[in-house]
Amino acid sequence: MNVNQHTPMASPYGQPQPGYGQPSYAPLDGGYPAPYAPYNGPASAYQPGVPPQGYSPFTSFPSKAVAAPPVSDLSSPLDLGPTRGPPTSAPPPASAPQQYNQYTQSQGDVQNGPPPMTQAPPRPAAAQPYNQGHMNMTGPLPSYPQHYGPPPPMQQVTNQMTGMQISSGPPTPAGPGYAPPHSSQSPISTAYSAAPQPSYTQAPPPASSAPTQPPPLGGPAASQQYYGGPPPPSQRPFDASLPPTSQQQFSSSAPPPTSQQTFPPSSFSGPMPPPTRPQAPQVSQPQPPFSTPQSTFSSAPPPVSQPGFAGGPPPPAQGSFPPQPTPPSSQPGSFPPPGPPPTSAPSGQCNTSMTQQQQPPSSQPSPYHSGPPPPRAQMPPTSMGQSHHLPPGPQGPPGPPGSLSQPPSQPGMQTGYPPQQNGAFGPVRAPQPGYAGPYPGQQNYGAPAPPPAAQKRLDPDAIPSPQASDMPAVQKSRHRIDPDAIPSPIQVIEDDKAKTTEPFTSGVRGQAPPLVTTDFQVKDQGNASPRFIRCTAYNMPCTSDMAKQSQVPLAAVIKPLATLPPDEAQPYIVDHGEAGPIRCNRCKAYMCPYMQFIEGGRRFQCGFCSCVTEVPPHYFQHLDHTGKRVDCYDRPELSMGSYEFLATVDYCKNNKIPQPPAFIFLIDVSYNAVKSGMVNIVCNELKSLLDLLPRENPELDSVVRVGFVTYNKVLHFYNVKSTLAQPQMLVVSDVSDMFVPLLDGFLVNVNESRQVIESLLDQIPEMFADTRETETVFGPVIQAGLEALKAADCAGKLFVFHTSLPIAEAPGKLKNREDKKLIGTDKEKTLFQPQVGFYNNLAKECVAQGCCVDLFLFPNQYVDLATLGVVPVSTGGSIYKYTYFQAQADQERFLNDLRRDVQKPVGFDAVMRVRTSTGIRATDFFGSFFMNNTTDVELAGLDCDKAVSVEFKHDDKLSEETGALMQCAVLYTSCSGQRRLRIHNMAVNCCSQLADLYRNCETDTIINHLAKYAFRGITNNPTKAVRDTLVNQCAQILACYRKNCASPSSAGQLILPECMKLLPVYLNCVLKSDVLLPGADVSLDDRAYLRQLIGCMDVAETHVFFYPRLLPVMKLESESLPVAVRDSEERLSKGGVYLMETGLHLFLWVGASVQQELLVNIFGTPSFSQIDPNLTSLPVLDNPFSQRLREIVDSFRAQRSRYMKLMVVKQEDRSELIFKHFLVEDKSASGGASYVDFLCHMHKEIRQLLS
Repeated sequence: MNVNQHTPMASPYGQPQPGYGQPSYAPLDGGYPAPYAPYNGPASAYQPGVPPQGYSPFTSFPSKAVAAPPVSDLSSPLDLGPTRGPPTSAPPPASAPQQYNQYTQSQGDVQNGPPPMTQAPPRPAAAQPYNQGHMNMTGPLPSYPQHYGPPPPMQQVTNQMTGMQISSGPPTPAGPGYAPPHSSQSPISTAYSAAPQPSYTQAPPPASSAPTQPPPLGGPAASQQYYGGPPPPSQRPFDASLPPTSQQQFSSSAPPPTSQQTFPPSSFSGPMPPPTRPQAPQVSQPQPPFSTPQSTFSSAPPPVSQPGFAGGPPPPAQGSFPPQPTPPSSQPGSFPPPGPPPTSAPSGQCNTSMTQQQQPPSSQPSPYHSGPPPPRAQMPPTSMGQSHHLPPGPQGPPGPPGSLSQPPSQPGMQTGYPPQQNGAFGPVRAPQPGYAGPYPGQQNYGAPAPPPAAQKRLDPDAIPSPQASDMPAVQKSRHRIDPDAIPSPIQVIEDDKAKTTEPFTSGVRGQAPPLVTTDFQVKDQGNASPRFIRCTAYNMPCTSDMAKQSQVPLAAVIKPLATLPPDEAQPYIVDHGEAGPIRCNRCKAYMCPYMQFIEGGRRFQCGFCSCVTEVPPHYFQHLDHTGKRVDCYDRPELSMGSYEFLATVDYCKNNKIPQPPAFIFLIDVSYNAVKSGMVNIVCNELKSLLDLLPRENPELDSVVRVGFVTYNKVLHFYNVKSTLAQPQMLVVSDVSDMFVPLLDGFLVNVNESRQVIESLLDQIPEMFADTRETETVFGPVIQAGLEALKAADCAGKLFVFHTSLPIAEAPGKLKNREDKKLIGTDKEKTLFQPQVGFYNNLAKECVAQGCCVDLFLFPNQYVDLATLGVVPVSTGGSIYKYTYFQAQADQERFLNDLRRDVQKPVGFDAVMRVRTSTGIRATDFFGSFFMNNTTDVELAGLDCDKAVSVEFKHDDKLSEETGALMQCAVLYTSCSGQRRLRIHNMAVNCCSQLADLYRNCETDTIINHLAKYAFRGITNNPTKAVRDTLVNQCAQILACYRKNCASPSSAGQLILPECMKLLPVYLNCVLKSDVLLPGADVSLDDRAYLRQLIGCMDVAETHVFFYPRLLPVMKLESESLPVAVRDSEERLSKGGVYLMETGLHLFLWVGASVQQELLVNIFGTPSFSQIDPNLTSLPVLDNPFSQRLREIVDSFRAQRSRYMKLMVVKQEDRSELIFKHFLVEDKSASGGASYVDFLCHMHKEIRQLLS
């Protein structure tokens, strides 16, 4: 469905992807999904379905009370367990269905969700040693055949999983505040339980968490999942796939994320996922035992310093990844432990965990109920309007919770990896040739992984496991990696907020700024504010060899006209009079703090090219004893990172001062536009909007002139000259040779012609009320606006309101080429390329005139956005899309977008150039612009929301002394018609040691750059190849760190640099995005829209887009916001209410057992059933809670460039499928791996590179 589409329930984006369908896992109420029959592999003592006695189904993961000793300051090892060789027993049969597209691992793992955490495991202390690795599994782990056959007995799996440790850093155990994931996840502890960990006390799981938690959303409602088909993988793909134990392990290794701790267990518990195993649901068993194991885990978290992976060992990929070193637990077969399953581990425990997983504990609602999950697929996507939401394939009812797609985890998986420390240095290895193999084919994920490099045996002692008796049966079924043990985005975000107390002063070279999620004040002291420029690395490698070795992209995301908060000064405007700005004679860099004055101030040496230039007499000033000019701090260009110069006539087009810009409104008046109410709404709104045109001085009237055109198959121009009594219409029916039929009276001043304009806007809806014309043109519409600007000799912006594919005979005519059969093939890329060359040529003409195009689309079907978007994207414009526009439901969003678009600060006829110091140069650019040559970025329009990404390459060596400099200069015409130069300067450090590079990177900016690189790549490459390239680059970045910077440790450990420990989770979000891995109901237009949207996003916007913000809003304080929770179903509490922000959407998720008082405060009704699911705004109620919640919603909207429509999602309602699509740590219906699974896959890839 369209991203924007609201009306249809379809998921905004993220439909199930074909291939992901549950079909593989048929719902089996009681056991593994049929596709995976019970696993026959060698299961040492564990019996697949039998819950060990004494296991409480809900036991939570071992609490991670103990902290792990920090590993190293740079990285956090995550112990993923011994490397797993290919399953010795046998590769999974190829034929076995691999459900997950992304990493197929769906094996017997029934669980979809994360293991249930009934109790919140205590967080391990940061300092404690991470024991995760020690699992007491005495026996060798069984190797699991990779085939998807009967799933291995859970317990086996669990053991295996247990073997995996991620020692990324101190584990982030679910803090006390975190309730362990609900049953949907298998209890993590189980996995661990294999080895009882004394350290964990059995803390009882937080009550709320296990049983209380409502069944995971995945429950019946979930079954409707967004994609309708498969049980919501997202729900807890994590746990499900991994035996809970392993999850814990993860956590133990990583330091517990603080934020996590903050989450109240309840919030956690709400979503308890049912154990993934479909086995009989277990009645809640004593949770405490479970928790105990959890504790165990935590007890030895890896040192915090390692936080790189603070999260803990990466969760095994649920089903997605091939068994590599850390097979995702979900793929039972995938990662067979190299050795026999540890028999010594109390089998009971293992079994238990498996069992538990298999049977959802009754008390814990499984995300998919313990009973057979309601068939999601079956639900018709009624309101969604797009049936495609449901995943293709047999979506029937989701399997029992356990039945979910995840394969059981393998026992012992985690056990093997001991925590790693950093510090190992050594030559970097080149990527192995086979590297891409497994990843590339998502399908391959299920395939047996290549044998891991030196396989380690699982060390039974490495992973603590709860006693069998302690583990809930389900849990015993498999070991899983504890999601709380792997690096938590929330923890990192909260730690950064806590660390940032002072204003950020930009004077220190190479200092990385606070994260985009942190509120901070900037003081400009010589480098541009991070609001204008963010770099991927603040320590640049000195040589190109070092850059190639690390594979860290060297890029900057520049937002030249970014809006600053009220407490920060706007860039100063410097006027040098007729002489114009002072520049270097050779490279033409503008005067800045990096210029060195010499010879008493008579000359200056350029910091970029070292050329010496004379100082003009009028600019001369004496130097002080330090060699600085005496007036240094009086001149912004000598002391600030960002400032503006007034440009002289020499900087103007044709050497003449520009005319003030014009805004032209071009309104589609075809049948669809009139019928939907769009024409009426636009005309009414324009009356008031004309008073809000942009202006420099709020006191004065805007100098922007306006014009109006309406069109269907022909164009209607309007003469609104102030001297007329009534507007006049002039019709141009020859659209093949467009011209403007009038000059005088088309572009007018609003105040002079207000009465005529208002009369026109009243008449347009009446004139076309009975139209029967359904065909439209599009190319001639833009040509008309362009010709009008040419005739007036000015720059400007066209606001085009359009509804349908332009099929009428005219230049730029298009045909419907939407072909679902091409999706996933080598020809898919052609669907993202323009259908005709006409629009590329038209865009070039628009840029030359300074004509920017903003497109407001109201489609009810395919409109070929890949082609229609060419002109807006090339001219620096914006695209807004309102699929299935309905006046009542979508008016608020459309009007807010339109108001902001008309009012926001904008520059015209802009040219941007990025200069760099010797040694590096700007080689590639990403964003909405046009380039005629290799250096000049041309933007017909540049507004405050547009960001341009610039990639740098070495052309020589850099020196550590001088660092690297960049200067971004943007020449533009302001909305008052003034020609200006905005300058942003940035200096970064250079380093000759890889450890320094990895110490000073910014993951959010790296992800922003990689996403833009990938989204541009799909126009020329199959999406699968693009995904493989991303995974490969990420693995190389992390493998280089492991090889050259981390202290030696076992291969079973995943070690991540501290500042990149979130790279895997964020990269997985990019890989699962609708652009790269679309669900069945994601239309081509949606994908093209998102692709174009991300292309010009800044770092803050891509962060919330790829990893949405999820806030528990059960308790609100007047000042601060509640701490967010991680994007996983297991973090939702059935008794909770959560607000999710994605940057394009707002969701208010309401649990099925929310207290009446809360419902009355928010909705004014005490009954859950009486809440109107079609609400798009919160009722205005007279109570402090309602007022505060509405304030939070308003503040979220104010931070984003697009108005986010609110959608109320009731637990188990059909709309929940859409919501679950954004729970990005869970498996996605389209085949995307869960975070745990992907982390395991990443670990496998890294090991492959290192072997």
